[in-house]
Amino acid sequence: MQNSGANHPAPQDGHPHPGAGRRDLPGHIAAALAGAGGATDSAGQPWAGRSLSGDDAKIHNFEDDDGTADAGYLAAVSALLNGTGTEADVVASLATARVFVPVVAQLAQEAEGVDGLHADKQADMALVTLQAPDGRTAMPVFTSAAALEAWHADARPVAVYAARAALSAVSEGAQLLVLDPGSAFTFVVRRPAVWALAQQRDWTPSYLDDQLESALASTARAFPAVRRLETQPGGGVAALAADGRTVLGGGSGPELRVVLYLEDGLDAPAVQALVSGLNEAWAQMESFAEGVDSIEVKLQRAAQEPGRH
Repeated sequence: MQNSGANHPAPQDGHPHPGAGRRDLPGHIAAALAGAGGATDSAGQPWAGRSLSGDDAKIHNFEDDDGTADAGYLAAVSALLNGTGTEADVVASLATARVFVPVVAQLAQEAEGVDGLHADKQADMALVTLQAPDGRTAMPVFTSAAALEAWHADARPVAVYAARAALSAVSEGAQLLVLDPGSAFTFVVRRPAVWALAQQRDWTPSYLDDQLESALASTARAFPAVRRLETQPGGGVAALAADGRTVLGGGSGPELRVVLYLEDGLDAPAVQALVSGLNEAWAQMESFAEGVDSIEVKLQRAAQEPGRH
């Protein structure tokens, strides 16, 4: 994975990343987390004190669960791989999908026994998180118990709805959900989509959000050198399947490309000041902070604008 989030976009042509730092959660997410409890699973049972044997080793929360992947998710991913579906369709399929969150035992307490030997180990259960190459925290989630076991044989699968997994990710400070790492196709759910799942609302990718594009363009009108602005899918939207195919969705970012058509004659300091000013203005926009995971800025001369001669 690549690209991270940051509180403010970088003032240059590159990969600004909004919203990475700790921010106050919206009330509805905070309330949902208060009800879910960061120390409990989707059934409200505490992680602490669970064992890895006997009945505790069974898949929880879903009776008669055979551990296979959700049919709706499989259909959405198949369509994405075939070029007939979108990453928004995949995220939408997760709204009703059961997934598996891996938990592992970690040593919580170790007493000293006779002759200095350690004894009476007490193991708690802990959610697994990963660190993405960009430094962000990611939570691995699996669509089947077999995929989880292949990834980490010692982890125990806890069955939850994907929306509850998203809540857990928010609670853990994770900005990414990584579906089926190590499998034939790994799909990354970025921060805005994670928050949408947690709120159980629809998600629109930033590069397809006409209202966001209009808001960005409206802000750019305060800078006369910007003749026009348009948004496109970023270079990091695409993902690579294990068979080498490029898939138009499921990548980790940059998610949004902002193309600025600038008047001719600007020197490098003027361009730098312009982009810096735009980044500052965008960072103040709630729709940008909430809806954009990561961006790249592309600069074009207005004379190069399509349709102009």
